[in-house]
Amino acid sequence: MDLKNKTVTVVGLGNSGINAAMLLCDVGAKVRATDSRNTPELKEAVKPLKARGASVELGVHTEGFIRGSDLIVLSPGVEDSSPAVRWATEFGIPIIGELELGFNFCKGNIIAITGTNGKSTVTTLIGELAKNSGKDVVVCGNIGNSLCGEISRIGPHTWVVIEVSSFQLERISRFKPHVAVILNVTDDHLDRYKKFDDYFNEKLKIFRNQDKGDFLVLNYDADNLKSLKGKARSRTFFYSRHQRLDGAFVKGGDIFSYIDGREKKIGPVSDIRLKGIHNIENVLASLLAGELIGLDGRSMMDTVRNFKGLSHRCELVATIDGVEYIDDSKGTTVDSTCRALESFEKPVILIAGGRDKNSDYSVIRDTVKKRVKHLILIGEARPKIKSVLGDVVDTREAGSMQEALEIARSLAVKDSVVLLSPMCSSFDMFKDYKHRGEVFKEAVRQLEGALKR
Repeated sequence: MDLKNKTVTVVGLGNSGINAAMLLCDVGAKVRATDSRNTPELKEAVKPLKARGASVELGVHTEGFIRGSDLIVLSPGVEDSSPAVRWATEFGIPIIGELELGFNFCKGNIIAITGTNGKSTVTTLIGELAKNSGKDVVVCGNIGNSLCGEISRIGPHTWVVIEVSSFQLERISRFKPHVAVILNVTDDHLDRYKKFDDYFNEKLKIFRNQDKGDFLVLNYDADNLKSLKGKARSRTFFYSRHQRLDGAFVKGGDIFSYIDGREKKIGPVSDIRLKGIHNIENVLASLLAGELIGLDGRSMMDTVRNFKGLSHRCELVATIDGVEYIDDSKGTTVDSTCRALESFEKPVILIAGGRDKNSDYSVIRDTVKKRVKHLILIGEARPKIKSVLGDVVDTREAGSMQEALEIARSLAVKDSVVLLSPMCSSFDMFKDYKHRGEVFKEAVRQLEGALKR
């Protein structure tokens, strides 16, 4: 892609947009950058862009700023309803996303991971598997720094492990990973998509451009992914906790791979330190991806044994008077909370709620009835969740995380679990899920300190 002296406008100036604009400066484009926000933090963030000669518009999108562009680059959070998108469409200006822009300048070998739940864990673990096997690795995408921000670090022999969201896949054209991984697709982001099939089909774009020299990794235990067999041009492999198949599976307490007619024992399931059956699936997906790119099985299992997981994903914060306090703030979907609940045999006091994403909470009724002793609700979604689940479990409401934890503490008994797993986004009360998790952790620490005094 030759963009030298082309006028390219970047819409949305979060991490992805800023990095896209900087990359465009590097390749000699005439850069415009626009964002509807005008915060002090954003004004500071765009200073390097202005220093490199980019035109920057904050606080509003204007038609004149879009008109005359040769290309529009959208950040993932920008929806089709944005005035900037409507004007670009009206003027016939091509539109791509930040992921597509980065791909056009990426020299490395791409492993791309998508799914509703588990993306960050699998992306991080695959990165660790490859790094500990001696590969040059860059981990990026939705998990942290964007692909555009890592281009200068990527060479022909680099393995680029990217967490990819449905938002990023909306605007791809040529994006083509050597290994594509789809972990699961369940209800999410129905505040952005009209129906589940729209969301599902965006996820499937991850393998759209693959060919017979590439690999597609799918979860056989997810019915809507099992049915994709034969739908891709790439070689498709599955992973399963239940079924022996072409790919990776569990048999007799051990993990095996079966690739090109050869069955190989990789290691015992008991070496996985992460809580929950969903993390067995995450490890299977990661090991299968590693097998497909030729990583050593012994080295991979050494990495699995030492992998403790990520912050805010079923993370033990403290055990106080025999009660475990677990931070699963990344549990922003109903399915992820269901999987977290299934990880505990002990009775659970569940703290949930936040900003609703048009989720169907009725699908978790049976799990809540079986696993949850008390439900404490926070955030904007309290009335909706209570209307669906309030008749199957003792339900309380709290105005803050601190209050929710105080209620949980008053209800908790020895050998129980206090679990923060919200089923919702965080943006009603917190900056993001990380901020929400840190507030929960701090409240637990304060509780622990008060009891020690």
